[in-house]
Amino acid sequence: QVQLVESGGGLVQPGGSLRLSCAASGFAFSYATMSWYRQAPGKERELVAAISSRGTGTDYSDSVKGRFTISRDNAQNTVDLQMNSLKPDDTAVYYCKARGVAPYYGMDYWGKGTLVTVAL
Repeated sequence: QVQLVESGGGLVQPGGSLRLSCAASGFAFSYATMSWYRQAPGKERELVAAISSRGTGTDYSDSVKGRFTISRDNAQNTVDLQMNSLKPDDTAVYYCKARGVAPYYGMDYWGKGTLVTVAL
């Protein structure tokens, strides 16, 4: 059974930090590009950060570049998102996503999300 379980969300003050974690199971984790997306109230889901299957390449949205860092541990089947200098605009539900690479192109899985609220 495929599972992506996010954790680490919560309430934080502006300027603070949070670390999100996504625990994966039930699929070939080391053959998946892993991403974090977020969806704020009334807005579309957007890509925040992505990391290649071997962890050698990363990509970030302009809105989080320099503040967020994505990392993965293929031995533990986890992907993390370190979020620093948080702003109220970062408030959203954060989702973990797995997308397969060769030879597992059919893999496309989402977690259920974890809520991050940045407020005083």
